[in-house]
Amino acid sequence: MNQPTPTDVDVNQLVADNDTGGRAPGPWMSRFLLYLAIAWSLFQLWIASPLPFTLGVFVFNDTESRAIHLAFAVFLGYMAYPAFKRSPRTYVPVTDWVFAIVGAFCAAYLFLFYRELSTRPGQPTDMDVYTAAVGMVLLLEATRRVLGLPMVIVALVFLVYTFGGPYMPDMIAHRGFSLNRAMSHQWLTTEGVFGVALGVSSGFIFLFVLFGSLLDKAGAGNYFIKSAFALLGHMRGGPAKAAVLSSAATGIISGSSIANVVTTGTFTIPLMKRVGYRGDQAGAVEVSSSVNGQIMPPVMGAAAFLMVEYVGIPYIEVMKHAFLPAIISYIALIYIVHLEALKANMVGLPRRGTATPGSRLLSFALTLTGFFALAGAVYWGIGWIKDVAGDAAIWIVGVGLLAAYVGLLRFGARQPELALDDPNAPVFELPETGPTVKSGLHYLLAVVVLIWCLMVEQMSPGLSAFWATMFMIFVMLTQKPITAAFRGQGQLGEATRQGFMDLVDGLATGARNMIGIGVATAAAGIIVGTVSLTGVGLVMTELVELLSGGNLMLMLVLVALISLILGMGLPTTANYIVVSTLMAPVVVELGAQSGLIVPLIAVHLFVFYFGLMADVTPPVGLASFAAAAIARADPIKTGITAFAYSMRTAILPFLFIFNTQLLFIGLTGPFHLILTVTSAVVAMLVFAAATQGYFVVRSRWYESLALLLVTFTLFRPGFWWDMVYPPYEQVPASRMSELIEAAPANTGKRLWIEGTNLNGDDIRKGVLLPLGPQAPARERLASAGVSVVAQGDELLISGVKFGSRAEKLGMEQGFRIVSAEVATERPPKEWMFLPAVLLLLVVMGLQRLRRPRKGSAQPVGGSAA
Repeated sequence: MNQPTPTDVDVNQLVADNDTGGRAPGPWMSRFLLYLAIAWSLFQLWIASPLPFTLGVFVFNDTESRAIHLAFAVFLGYMAYPAFKRSPRTYVPVTDWVFAIVGAFCAAYLFLFYRELSTRPGQPTDMDVYTAAVGMVLLLEATRRVLGLPMVIVALVFLVYTFGGPYMPDMIAHRGFSLNRAMSHQWLTTEGVFGVALGVSSGFIFLFVLFGSLLDKAGAGNYFIKSAFALLGHMRGGPAKAAVLSSAATGIISGSSIANVVTTGTFTIPLMKRVGYRGDQAGAVEVSSSVNGQIMPPVMGAAAFLMVEYVGIPYIEVMKHAFLPAIISYIALIYIVHLEALKANMVGLPRRGTATPGSRLLSFALTLTGFFALAGAVYWGIGWIKDVAGDAAIWIVGVGLLAAYVGLLRFGARQPELALDDPNAPVFELPETGPTVKSGLHYLLAVVVLIWCLMVEQMSPGLSAFWATMFMIFVMLTQKPITAAFRGQGQLGEATRQGFMDLVDGLATGARNMIGIGVATAAAGIIVGTVSLTGVGLVMTELVELLSGGNLMLMLVLVALISLILGMGLPTTANYIVVSTLMAPVVVELGAQSGLIVPLIAVHLFVFYFGLMADVTPPVGLASFAAAAIARADPIKTGITAFAYSMRTAILPFLFIFNTQLLFIGLTGPFHLILTVTSAVVAMLVFAAATQGYFVVRSRWYESLALLLVTFTLFRPGFWWDMVYPPYEQVPASRMSELIEAAPANTGKRLWIEGTNLNGDDIRKGVLLPLGPQAPARERLASAGVSVVAQGDELLISGVKFGSRAEKLGMEQGFRIVSAEVATERPPKEWMFLPAVLLLLVVMGLQRLRRPRKGSAQPVGGSAA
């Protein structure tokens, strides 16, 4: 493919083409599309709110909601995205009108004829089949326009496989399906296009994207960028560190890597170049930090919400498991840009004002202390109010939130208004830290509302996002007139009108940002439907096992490569759906056969991380293209540099597969938590130093190898410890009853099972069977869905409950439980940290000996001290 040069790329047009469509029709059509986008946002807010059930009107079930959701996405897809590069952009051709109307009708078919379809399940009429077939074609065409050809090719491959089963090689052959059966399954049920993925897009993702859009339009994006520069811009390589911090913050707002790059990069990249970073380095820093915005809780990328359904755990659990890898990834990136600044002997940007470092430190400490004191007072205060006031607590808390909002606006109104300076201006001074941070603290209230609903009230993600979005709507309508009143500026009517127009713009932008996700989840449903219809998932297990030779590490490398290759053409969400549907069960199954019990969330995060990496990887990483255009650098070189910086993100999935403590799984107490977090942070910093070839001074090759060894040991101490002290011992199944009864409540027991499955394959694998509360052994096994009878030294599985955890673990009637694994008494594996730290100190000592003394000639690069 012909790659555009930096001067050929208009970054704003790149964002428009990829995120919201590149069409800009006349005023009448623009107004129509604006109203339609707002209608979509209002519909999503309605179905997420308690009002339909409270009032008993316009109540839609999940299937109807998904159909209307897709109808909006398809219609707006044809309206906003031209068919080809040469297609008109200033008006909508008649053909696009026809495709949009017919496509929206086919998508809404399940809603329009829901009652009739429910009376004849599995018996489609000719009209049903024709509608499904036409809808499938128009969905694929909308997908091609919005997401590009690769997603369409992947979907077509699976459709061809559905019909061409008898003609496939023996290993993947199946009996094939008729047009009636395939279209009915894909379009008229919730197994295909209208499946779980589209349901999550309708129920969760839209509201979080809308929340981010409103937060951005309210001015939070500008606030995050300015605050990051005020806090970090004066340090060595300060603009790069500020870029990392601001991109992490704007990741809360934007679910798009490209939009995140452009939003922050337009300001940060010129400043990075000013202090000494090369163009490709400046672009790469922005790309690496922007892409990682999707792994940062509390508002992660769209794929994270799909994990809620696919893994079957609450969103708060997904956040908990993703927190540590995201944090250490960002810490490592800040350290990488610090090392680059040291190597080039860079300085920071000049500060505005004359405050001393001591006074700034004191101010920061007081602010931090006040924040924690306020957070504690709010948490315990609200808990006390709920205990005392009962049902009336919600009104009291609401009044307190309103008072906090008005108080923070009054506090912020005393500060100067925030406006982004020109980063290309000859003289650029950093904004004052105190006034900048104080000016927009009310934006954080919206994030606090979201986190409170998710983590404290434990509402569903959809309802949490609804209340956070409603708070943001209130903020957008009131912040400008209230601030104007506090500043004595007058013109309250004009300020109110501006706030209303910002709200309208935010509602429309949120909907347009959802077009790509809506069609992506629907098109990915074709792959999911094919898997459920043909059983190709079992075939994939055999195929990957054959290619990897049963080696788990090789199989993980294959999964990573598949994610990267598919990610070159698919957006992150679609990539995650495809790869997790096909490969997640394979990783779990092959891991179990090799004795490694891999939690399902670890596998899904593995796929998620490598799907994100595809936005960075050349030659098709669009985020790298956008950054290169701003930096006026070569896009391929920018992508390669960004990939090198992102290696810290690429190694994490391999590590948390084998050491699930990085996901906060299996921790035994506060000390273990602190030790895990500390060792992970140190390990990631050491890895950054090893890959950058610079620690205290420039590293020699053997020092870099030693640092990599330290990294591996700190991340996975069990690898070495298991060689000395086996972690488990095999216990005959005849002792199963006493082991199960003695196990603590709500824990799991590691079992080895053998047997011949329904396909005639001999199976031997390990499973972690969950056990409920303390009870006799048979009751605890029954709670997991399995019943057994004694057979010599083994237990014969006499029954497996349908849909139970035991069935999902692959246990079948007739299998035998041959042994159990009991943890051995051994010293903690964390003792391996001692030789790792000792080796780290040796490398540090060797490098300090080479560090120039004060007064001697200082080589370029300086010192890390």
